[in-house]
Amino acid sequence: MELWGDPETTVFTGGPFTPETVHARLADEILRMKERGIQYWPVFLLDDDSHVGCAGLRTYDEKEQVYELGYYVRRAFWGHGLAREAAQAVIGHAFGTLGLNALFAGHHPMNEASRRVLLSVGFSPAGWEVYPPTGILEPTYRLLKPGGAHNSSILKE
Repeated sequence: MELWGDPETTVFTGGPFTPETVHARLADEILRMKERGIQYWPVFLLDDDSHVGCAGLRTYDEKEQVYELGYYVRRAFWGHGLAREAAQAVIGHAFGTLGLNALFAGHHPMNEASRRVLLSVGFSPAGWEVYPPTGILEPTYRLLKPGGAHNSSILKE
């Protein structure tokens, strides 16, 4: 609830979410991990085990095996570089362990911090798409695996 129930953390993603919605989201993440080996994994500080937020993957384009990178950081941890660090860890897992060739990401047009994170970890602008939970047209980004096939049709432009 401290993450997905917080109005400031979820302002750009359709929240804040009710306890029932948070429980359903958590159940979906657990099921996604069991079925697909991906989810939004919880993120904790190594120093004291504080819950920072979550970061991970969801399927974006099943046919092309493109996954979507996402992250949420609790506002107490904003501005500390933790979203960037979490995104880098997920990217390493996606390209290394999972062997993916491309990732997709998007953000609310007013979320400047998320834009900076995506650009800082190597994503490039790819166009605009409607984000279904909010119905808002959002900027989208792509990241191709370094040294991988650079097929621009892998991600929607």
